[in-house]
Amino acid sequence: MTNTLRHLLLASAALGLASALVYLYNKTEAVDLGKRNEIVAMLRTLQDVDNRWDVDILRARMEIDENSLAAPDRAAAAQRALRSLAAAAPSVNSPALSGSLGDVTKAINEKASLVDQYKAANGNAKSALRTILAVPVQPASESAPRKADARPKEFQELLGQIAAAAVQYYWNEQDVQRKALEIQAGRLQTLAAGLNTAALREQAAQMDGALKALLAAKPVEQDLYAKVSLLTSGPRLDGLSLSFNRELEVTLEDKERYRVYMIAYAASLLIGIGYLGARLKGANESLERRVAERTRELSEALQHLKESEAQLIQSEKMSSLGQMVAGVAHEINTPLAYVSNSITSVNGRLPQLGAIVDGSEKLLALLRDQNLDPDELNRQFSLLSEQIEQLRQHGVLQELAGLVQDGIYGTDQVKEIVGNLRDFSRLDRSKVSSFNLNDGLNSTLGLARHLLKAVTVTKNFGDIPPVTCAPSQINQVFLNLITNAVQALPQQSGEIRLTTRSANNGVAVEVADNGSGIPPEVLPKIFDPFFTTKEIGKGTGLGLSISYKIVQDHGGRIDVDTQVGKGTKFTVWLPLQGAAASGQAA
Repeated sequence: MTNTLRHLLLASAALGLASALVYLYNKTEAVDLGKRNEIVAMLRTLQDVDNRWDVDILRARMEIDENSLAAPDRAAAAQRALRSLAAAAPSVNSPALSGSLGDVTKAINEKASLVDQYKAANGNAKSALRTILAVPVQPASESAPRKADARPKEFQELLGQIAAAAVQYYWNEQDVQRKALEIQAGRLQTLAAGLNTAALREQAAQMDGALKALLAAKPVEQDLYAKVSLLTSGPRLDGLSLSFNRELEVTLEDKERYRVYMIAYAASLLIGIGYLGARLKGANESLERRVAERTRELSEALQHLKESEAQLIQSEKMSSLGQMVAGVAHEINTPLAYVSNSITSVNGRLPQLGAIVDGSEKLLALLRDQNLDPDELNRQFSLLSEQIEQLRQHGVLQELAGLVQDGIYGTDQVKEIVGNLRDFSRLDRSKVSSFNLNDGLNSTLGLARHLLKAVTVTKNFGDIPPVTCAPSQINQVFLNLITNAVQALPQQSGEIRLTTRSANNGVAVEVADNGSGIPPEVLPKIFDPFFTTKEIGKGTGLGLSISYKIVQDHGGRIDVDTQVGKGTKFTVWLPLQGAAASGQAA
């Protein structure tokens, strides 16, 4: 009886041990990464289509000429990817994918529709502008008698002014430019009513129709551009990708943990049943092989997960770069309008100056002629004098001087913007160098000028020593902090205070605002990756996390002091010889 009970207990114990081993083994079963990789690839396809839509809209907004190459059907590619995602979702059992796929599909379809509408409106505006610029402007003959009808000349000058104003309205689309263009259109209609030639009236009708088309199409284009800018398809895709990869990460971590449990359990089991020796040798070797295979699979999965995380961080950097490029393009448009308007006006005055040069050459030829005809000489002299007097009365030389100064001012503005961009990225310097943080703040402010138009920036720069660091990375930290400060201000207004000073064998940079402040329950999480309190489409939660990592790698630190309703101050302290800088230099 005792032996029977002992055998039953041993059998129960063996069954329990075997059951626990089977349970741990099932918990470490490999994940079907093939299907998940297909879903990740389809999400990347949608992200690529979304980014290319943004590029298409930016190109259409920046270019006037028609694109002779047919644009690829990005909407069709997006629909194929969405259908593939819908078909693959049931096979992976992902709550993140099944819960967000409907919203993502709706956002992508909405953006596809708005992009098509924007391209159509943009095409109408461009067509109208090209029609305006194509209307021939023929300056009135300067040789006509003074008492001749001056309306054709005034009409041609008005056509040139309308063309310049139309270009400026197309690039800026503001109420001031629109009202100026409408006033000139009214002048055109009034002047055209008194023209006595069919050709001039036809020019007036052609210009009037194109002006109406431009004034009607440009507000529609601007409204569609604003709607597209507010869409959340990109952030939704990024959020879905992050959630999907986070699910995979949690699953792989669980399997890794159970793998450790299984290894520990197997080792204990082997020690406990060591007396079986030879009979369990074959089973033990088989188990070790399978554990090694699972270990390799899990290691490969973890490596793939790290690569996906790096790609997400790169996507965040590219998103910031896209916003930066859009801001720089907007800043460059205004000085380019100065240059374009100046060149157009100078070109309109060149025939008048050419006529005077031709008259001077004829007068010199008459003076050199031995058979001089006094009457012809007097007639040519009178004609040239009249042309010069008209030039003086109209102040043409003063006007040309002013136009040249406007053009020089515009090119100087473009040069300044390009210089700020070069200084911000430090493309002309080594990755690690001795860097004055005051210069970095100035170049960052120049690059973020479009964000600071309604913001008062107060600079309290001290006499600080240079810091050995990676300038482009430190500039990225400054840009993130300044951008966050602007977004914390009420309706893009308020004050940002920038302060630099020497502190503790290093340099401290303070970025302070008088915005809304950070609530106490949010403050401990602000440097966590992917944590954000912003609305959907305005942030991914990586800016402060990346900034914290950059400063930490340089051997520095970031401190924050905030009061709700009064503002926030971030203090970045960097040592004169940073840890990351030393490592990179080596």
